[in-house]
Amino acid sequence: MRCPYCSEHSDKVVDSRTATDGDAIRRRRQCRACGRRYTTYERLEPIALVVRKRTGVVQPFDRDKLARGIAQATAGRAVASDAVEEMADELAEWAARQGVEVTSDALGLAVLERLRPLDPVSYLRFASVYKQFDDLADFEAEVVELQKSSAPKSPERESS
Repeated sequence: MRCPYCSEHSDKVVDSRTATDGDAIRRRRQCRACGRRYTTYERLEPIALVVRKRTGVVQPFDRDKLARGIAQATAGRAVASDAVEEMADELAEWAARQGVEVTSDALGLAVLERLRPLDPVSYLRFASVYKQFDDLADFEAEVVELQKSSAPKSPERESS
């Protein structure tokens, strides 16, 4: 450490303890040249979460970019902006629990899982980009899948 008073690099640690919030160590140091004391804090540097794209490119995780993607899928739909923000927060927490790296495929699937019950049209919009639909047949196949698992059962009609 460099002394803030005389800029000398020689010091000794006089006292060391955990800071009040518990996420740092507070150290009292004394400069060997001028004898003055000063305090330093040692904190653990957080490990940045990254996203590995399909191409192999690694990018820092960006919660705001994720929220924008969900907002684009839900644009014009009856989905509250608060719901989009909550979903982005939830997905950011989920991604952080996955470790230091999450794949874009896993992230996309997690978004789709949450959009499906929220709004089928938004789900389909997001799926078309995420799954890289090429033609109308891709949309049709996805709609058929969506209707299989989310279509309400019709009441049976009694014949008299």
